[in-house]
Amino acid sequence: MTLPYLRGGFGKPLVLVHGYLGGSAQWQEQIYAFGATHDVIAPNLPGFGQAAHLPGPARIEDFADAVMDCLEALGIARFTLLGHSMGGMIVQDVAKRHADRLEGLLLYGTGPLGLMPDRFEPIETSMARLERDGLQATADRISATWFRDGMAASGYAATRDIARLAHPQAARSALMAMRDWDGRAALAHIDVPCRIIWGDQDRSYRWPQVNALWTGIPKAGLATIAGASHAAHAEKPMLFNAIVQDFLHAS
Repeated sequence: MTLPYLRGGFGKPLVLVHGYLGGSAQWQEQIYAFGATHDVIAPNLPGFGQAAHLPGPARIEDFADAVMDCLEALGIARFTLLGHSMGGMIVQDVAKRHADRLEGLLLYGTGPLGLMPDRFEPIETSMARLERDGLQATADRISATWFRDGMAASGYAATRDIARLAHPQAARSALMAMRDWDGRAALAHIDVPCRIIWGDQDRSYRWPQVNALWTGIPKAGLATIAGASHAAHAEKPMLFNAIVQDFLHAS
């Protein structure tokens, strides 16, 4: 796993975990914003972004292990986690198995069930189209679904370019990992301050998934970003950053 990270000497680590077809480069504005108060760590998950040369896991638990290995290598004992999309599943697994290490948890554009009901298309369809169309066409197409304005969105091109870096094997394996993961039983046992962030136009994770997190995690609060989709951090970065900063300040 490769990672850029900003160590400001604050001793308050914030770990940003990207999702499917993502990469650490998607967090540039957040690294700058949160780096004023925290040590920000933004890993590239195996098979994605600048770690596309590494084999991509086929289990959410293995992605979580990769994140923890990264933090162990940096000597980080306690931290706050922010996970986006598939990254939200990964950090839920970290919270399940390493609750004593967490200061707080931010679940962004995600849910407790990998086989996402009412997703813009079933995961099996995404797998079939990946095989048929190839990685680049899949990256271009799926990235467009993450924005309210699709390919016309100002953040689309940068997001698409990051998505294109993924290794085809990793892209397929990650779809399998999401398909086979179910974190619902663990929600009641996540005993840390938690903030759920959701764009109300999200086509990947619909309201029932978000509501399950909100009502299932004992210390969860909800922040909804109106008029934003799955990539709210790129569509409305100032509002997104303010929500995260508010949580970091409170916790």
